[in-house]
Amino acid sequence: MAIRTIRIMGDSVLTKKCREVEEMTPKLQQLIDDMLETMYDACGVGLAAPQVGILKRIVVIDVDDNPYVLINPVILETSGSQTGSEGCLSLPGKSGIVTRPNYVKVEAYDRNMKKYVLEGTELLARCICHECEHLDGIMYVEHVEGELQDVTYDDDEE
Repeated sequence: MAIRTIRIMGDSVLTKKCREVEEMTPKLQQLIDDMLETMYDACGVGLAAPQVGILKRIVVIDVDDNPYVLINPVILETSGSQTGSEGCLSLPGKSGIVTRPNYVKVEAYDRNMKKYVLEGTELLARCICHECEHLDGIMYVEHVEGELQDVTYDDDEE
């Protein structure tokens, strides 16, 4: 596994629509492993393939020590709403207030190309929506209500 460079807002790859994955290959398995390692190294909860420069419809998410791999994800259903602070590994040091569905149902393939359905609420729902939008070249800043804020960290956290 390897830590990959996370592309930063302004990089044109983040504005492009990703291609579907047709079949799993050893190279894509390695990409998934690298994406997970990169996400954990950056203290993130989600990462989409374009954020590491690969235009494939692959997302990794881990909000509760239970990593999910979503290949070719399609959101089937949403309901409710939640408004809260949101950030992105491709825009470090910034956050903004975004309203997202509070419930999301998504269909995707796992890393073995087995189709499954994932349902999530709260943070998981927010992450699914955020990461799936990356696959279509959309960043969360397009949804921010008001101004972006600088993220501040407590000195006790590290």
